[in-house]
Amino acid sequence: MKTLNKIALVTLMGVAFAAGAAVLKTDPAKSTVTATFKQMNVPIDAKFKKFTANIDYDAAKPDAAKAAVEVETGSMDLGDADYNKEVAKKEWFNAAQFPKATFVSSSIKPAGAGKLNVTGKLTIKGKTTDVSFPLTVKADGKAQVFDGVLPIKRLAYNIGEGEWKDTSMVADDVTIKFHVVAQ
Repeated sequence: MKTLNKIALVTLMGVAFAAGAAVLKTDPAKSTVTATFKQMNVPIDAKFKKFTANIDYDAAKPDAAKAAVEVETGSMDLGDADYNKEVAKKEWFNAAQFPKATFVSSSIKPAGAGKLNVTGKLTIKGKTTDVSFPLTVKADGKAQVFDGVLPIKRLAYNIGEGEWKDTSMVADDVTIKFHVVAQ
């Protein structure tokens, strides 16, 4: 479970998206960032309790969109206080030294009705990589709803060091999912 918690946190870090002409205010009560990974081949879902998403988006000008997301790595919730403490440790997220995972968009391109392709830099535990992922956006009253999935490899970010590098216990694949409601 400890390994799963760290993978989930890494996945969560990977969550981000953007848009372009009007800065939107995120509704934290309606927004989520989660990470899914497998521990001993059993899927584990974890939720990040603390994150911010700054989105600058105008549906008429999607190419001008920008996004920045920060996730507090120590806020990963695996449903158990002991597991939560474990994933914050040095071998996993090392939340004391790397309290935040970030995503900053470099490009947001239209990809069809209600779809965008997002590219940017994901930084987790001091490691930065280029990532790309599809994003859907839809209007919900006055709000914009952004949904995306970002698959990552936890070991690329040193999530799960030492004995936890063994992927037979905790898989390398992590899926970060995000649902952001903003207006």
